Amino acid sequence: MNPLRLALGLALLASAPAFAAAPIRALLVTGGCCHDYDLQKTALLDGAKPVADIVWTVVNEGGKTTRAQIPLYDNPDWAKPFDVVVHNECFADTDDPVYIRKITAAHKAGKPAVVIHCAMHSYRAAKIDDWREFLGVTSRRHDHQSNYAVKVVAPAHPALRGFPASWTTPKDELYIIEKLWPTATTLATSVSEKDGSVQPVIWVNNYHGTRVFGTTYGHSNATWQDPIFVALIARGVVWAAGR
Repeated sequence: MNPLRLALGLALLASAPAFAAAPIRALLVTGGCCHDYDLQKTALLDGAKPVADIVWTVVNEGGKTTRAQIPLYDNPDWAKPFDVVVHNECFADTDDPVYIRKITAAHKAGKPAVVIHCAMHSYRAAKIDDWREFLGVTSRRHDHQSNYAVKVVAPAHPALRGFPASWTTPKDELYIIEKLWPTATTLATSVSEKDGSVQPVIWVNNYHGTRVFGTTYGHSNATWQDPIFVALIARGVVWAAGR
């Protein structure tokens, strides 16, 4: 591991607060196309331990396809046992509006969320905007993989506590944001190497009063093995859960 990344990661973990009395109950929804979701799951569950006391439930359904409707959402109370839901799934070609609204209904009713990487490209074939409104961003494509500099634009936000003022990703994809929804607030940006456009890469969204934290990074194994990135996700979980 790069010594600078390790030093920054250790400094970030050292800033972790004392844990609340009750652990955060988090549901991780993962699986689908194009990523090493077993590695990502392990990296998140292990890497979040120094940052927050989180009890995880992991659902990995739908295989490795781009089109799936997982059984989890058939239960209208699927999100009820949890304080926060982490969406790290990748089902770009699923477009059934009834199915999609089974997911967004829980969040519209108040269940906080964290959304990571290909969650932003999930359901992109859908004609309805419900999922995109929930995310706070609309994205359908990405630039090439590179080491992208991340510029923090909202350093005072609680979700960025301990996050370095400047950080360069391990090799990852830059998602192109077609629309930042008016309920969303950018926390950090990166610049496209193709056209120089400034793209939101970390943000928060107010979805009908529900907290949503998001980042478009998280493609590569190297990103998930970076303690700075995993701590960022853990902080997002803490913030979304209102802790």
